[in-house]
Amino acid sequence: MKQTRMSTYSIACCLLLQVIALSAEAQPVSGSSSNDTTNTDGRSSIHSFYAGTGFGNNMLYLGTTMSQDHGFGYASASYGLADKFYLSATGYTISDFSPFTAFYSLGLSFNHAFNSWFDISTTLSRYNVTESLRDTLFSNFTYADATLGFDWRILYSKVSVGGLFAGDGQLYLQTRHSRYFETPSFARDKAFFSFDPYVNLLFGTIVSISTTGGGTETSLSPGYKPWKRNRQGPNPPPVTTYSESFGPLEIDFAIPVAFSYDFFTLEIEPGYVIPLYSDKGTAGTSGFLMMASLFFRIF
Repeated sequence: MKQTRMSTYSIACCLLLQVIALSAEAQPVSGSSSNDTTNTDGRSSIHSFYAGTGFGNNMLYLGTTMSQDHGFGYASASYGLADKFYLSATGYTISDFSPFTAFYSLGLSFNHAFNSWFDISTTLSRYNVTESLRDTLFSNFTYADATLGFDWRILYSKVSVGGLFAGDGQLYLQTRHSRYFETPSFARDKAFFSFDPYVNLLFGTIVSISTTGGGTETSLSPGYKPWKRNRQGPNPPPVTTYSESFGPLEIDFAIPVAFSYDFFTLEIEPGYVIPLYSDKGTAGTSGFLMMASLFFRIF
């Protein structure tokens, strides 16, 4: 089974940033051969280590922007055990924000392929933001999910159920469908291009905010974002009521294009996000996304 991107918190960002913190370990693996796990003396090695860095114009995660519509950069390190367990640490910087490391994440994942058409994965991720930015960016939170993967040969599908542990907690459901393919190897069989176009559909909690005299606004449930229900208004203040329901939040498309050579992979991922909970999309983020990443396999 050709699996180019493990589910992290996963698919969750456009997954796009499904999860960034864990994508550093997944990309080089997808382009490697079975010989990558052996040493030159023929002895099998179950350990692997990756380093990665990248940048993008906006960081979306679970339907909202973590970078407040600003560009971001990241650096990541990942340790793998037997190509099944991965531990990752990632630091993020956001343009026009200080300090330089706005927040960081720690991720733990496990994946297992039962056969050529069915696999599973689980992930646990923790995000911590610097204290001075918690009222601006988001609050600290933990996210965990479980994913089933199905290879239909012409299409690879993933169904992921995740939970966000922050405040009242949130439940998310995602379905991702992709079609991976790659070019023949060249440069002494060390280099190739790969493509993994996909469409991802995200479901979660939707909030309807009704204000007397002001109509109704549809928004995302706050999740990990700072969100206050107390609003200032004229005297006497308007009456505001809130109701929650579970439904589609967004659909996103992307075409990751990667160049792999020996121990490194360079990937460019353009994508587009369409919010589904509001006709105008006024309460969330939509539009074009671009991300570039460079991953190295150290051993």
